[in-house]
Amino acid sequence: MKNKILIVDDENGARESLKNILSKYFSEEVEVVGTANNIADAEEMINTLKPELVFLDIEMPNGGGFDLLVRFEEFPFNVIFVTAYDQYAIKAIKFSALDYLLKPVDIDELEKAIQKHNIEKSKQRNEKEKVKALIENIKAESHKRQVAIPYGNSLILIPLKNIVRCESDGNYTIFYRTEGRKVVASRTLGDFEDMFSGDNFFRVHRSHLINLEHLVKYVKGEGGYVLMSDESKAEVSRRKKPEFLSFLNQRPS
Repeated sequence: MKNKILIVDDENGARESLKNILSKYFSEEVEVVGTANNIADAEEMINTLKPELVFLDIEMPNGGGFDLLVRFEEFPFNVIFVTAYDQYAIKAIKFSALDYLLKPVDIDELEKAIQKHNIEKSKQRNEKEKVKALIENIKAESHKRQVAIPYGNSLILIPLKNIVRCESDGNYTIFYRTEGRKVVASRTLGDFEDMFSGDNFFRVHRSHLINLEHLVKYVKGEGGYVLMSDESKAEVSRRKKPEFLSFLNQRPS
């Protein structure tokens, strides 16, 4: 069965371009049931047309994509944001385990997003939890943000301040938390290094990303190692050592 799609964007060219791409390259998978150029019309169309997937622009006059989402208590549809480059909004989206596409939309990235939607749909994951996390992350100060980790059919929300360190395990990442429990995320350590950029995290080794708020001390050696607040240790690679020491020296005491 085809996925019913609604496109919400105030730019006529953007709406038509995405609609044409979907019709041309993904006609066997999707059906565009409507387009809207404002959140009032979008809300009405969602309620009447019951789309399974909404492509949603972030910035629009008279209310943007986030303003539309807060109007819903339940989310029987998935959301893929479509936006021009907006670092703050994109970071909040990533933290909340939601998807986004940059304008102009790349066909390969669009295909990946649709495939991911199909997987999420088959697992019946709760979109409501993701959207709730997004709204909270948009409002929160940086140190109060939470990262959403898909777990089974739900999400685990971990405040940044509660992450001691992250450790690579192939294509997975292990989160070590202040509560002592570990959580495994199905994303690479590099993904989280990028996501946590600017949030006082440092990748000391190809296998270790640490939260500097939980750094107890650095022990010198060929590369050395760090001791964290949970008494765990993480090796510092020789390649990362000079950059890490320079970073520590620049931190306010």
